Amino acid sequence: MSHHPFAVTVAIIIRAGERFLMVEEWQQGKIRFNQPAGHLEPGETILAGAQRELLEETGLNIPLEQGVAIYQFEAPDNGTHFVRFTFCAEVTEPLTTQPQDPDDDIIRCHWLTLPEIAALGSQLRSPMILSSLNDYLAGQRFALNSLKQQS
Repeated sequence: MSHHPFAVTVAIIIRAGERFLMVEEWQQGKIRFNQPAGHLEPGETILAGAQRELLEETGLNIPLEQGVAIYQFEAPDNGTHFVRFTFCAEVTEPLTTQPQDPDDDIIRCHWLTLPEIAALGSQLRSPMILSSLNDYLAGQRFALNSLKQQS
C-alpha cells in the first residue's frame, strides 16, 4: 500500500441573499478563488479551525450555523488526499471584509453570485467549491453537534 500526503481542511459558505463570500488568493504563483478555507492546525478542533480561517481570511467573526457536507478529494497535481468539512452561515447583507491572513496569500474578498462563481472556471481552487454550493442550495445540512472531540 502506498502512502500519500493527507490533509484535513475546513471551508465556510457565507451567504448574503443571492451572493456568496469568496476569497481571491495567491496559490502557487496563480490567482485562485476559494471559499474562506484552510488547513486544520495541530491540536485545533474542526469548528475552531473553521472560525479561525474565516477570521483570518475575511476579518469576519460570524457564528457557524450548520454543516453542509464532508468531502473527500484527491488532488490530481500532487496526489494529496483532502477531507474537507464545509460549514455555512447566512447574513442579511454583504459585510465589509478585512483579511488578516498571516501568510499574506489573500488578495481581497468578493461577494459573488453562483453564476459569477461558476464562470471563474479554472480559477476556482477546487471542484469542491461548486459541489458544496450546489449541496448547500439543495438544502443538505448536518448539525454542528454531530462533530465530537475525544481527549
